[in-house]
Amino acid sequence: MPTAPMAGIRVVDFTTVIAGPYCTRLLSDCGAEVIKIESEAGDLIRAVPPISDGASSYFAHLNCGKKSAVLDLRSEDGLSAARKLIASADVVVENFRPGVMKRLGLDYATLVADHPDLIYCAISGFGQTGPRAMEPAYAPMIHAGSGLDLAQLQYQDELTRPETCGVYTADVMSAIFAFGAIQTALLGKERNGVGQFVDVALMDSVISLLVYECQLAQFPDAPKRILYPPTAASDGFIIITPIGQRIFEDMADAMGHPEWKTDPRFITAPNRREHWDEVIACMESWTSTRTAHECENYMIAAGVPCSRYRTVGEAMTDAHSVARGVMTKVEDADGGFLVPNPPFKFGDGMVGVVPSAPGLGEHTDELLASLE
Repeated sequence: MPTAPMAGIRVVDFTTVIAGPYCTRLLSDCGAEVIKIESEAGDLIRAVPPISDGASSYFAHLNCGKKSAVLDLRSEDGLSAARKLIASADVVVENFRPGVMKRLGLDYATLVADHPDLIYCAISGFGQTGPRAMEPAYAPMIHAGSGLDLAQLQYQDELTRPETCGVYTADVMSAIFAFGAIQTALLGKERNGVGQFVDVALMDSVISLLVYECQLAQFPDAPKRILYPPTAASDGFIIITPIGQRIFEDMADAMGHPEWKTDPRFITAPNRREHWDEVIACMESWTSTRTAHECENYMIAAGVPCSRYRTVGEAMTDAHSVARGVMTKVEDADGGFLVPNPPFKFGDGMVGVVPSAPGLGEHTDELLASLE
């Protein structure tokens, strides 16, 4: 049987809430042994709905496949156990505010003296250095402070204030960057024999997301950007993205308006850019008389990128998602629930969610016994 790519890698996980646990769950998905260190109260997310079989499915989504050990890091016994676990580990991940791990004697500078090949990843709002390093941070305020929210606002015609945050982009982005950086550090260790300290900031991660916007901030005289707004269907909305000359012409033919291809307003990309609102109005004159399903089917058949607007539930259970194995089931007494597999696949099938989540402190005795 093939072996999971990170089998044999031990990760001691001091993370809570979203960013850190999302990162370490991806490590677990790849086969690493992830030991989640929790207080007696447990990770805050353990109490957050939705609830399935008396436990948070939100927590399970972020912590599938891990082991849970309850340690009191305020006590010498707890700290001693944590140090022993770290001594047996390849990777440490933490997402406390800078300075917390140093006060506990569990910071990289202290640990590396006895563990020079340790990979240590610290995830925080503003990073470990800089004038804002010690400030508290959560994803919604990072979205506001990074420019993300105002960038999104400038693209909306009907909004007068930034949108309310419901999707925690900063947490997921920083988790993904941390996951990739840890892999890079492990490769460096394999090649060069030395460990690494990895500093990941939510703020830095979101600024990295704003590719076009970073350049526009420096060169504000750039021509107005073409945007792809929703267009109304008879029963909802769809989005069509006629990028490039061929796709625009295929769309015009599929909509029964070949004359658009020779219309002076639309004949070339620069012409369309200048008259983009009119392009959208023409598209909507066609879509508004058909259902979203009909629009989608017409456009896809013509090779024109198009999608109706779906709920998350519809996307999760779509036939394509099912065929791809996008979701997997975590079993429990209430019938279980779905969580996403990692969004990358290995040909041997050895990367994926471990379909169980640890109870609080479930593995404490086992892990402490292994240290004796």
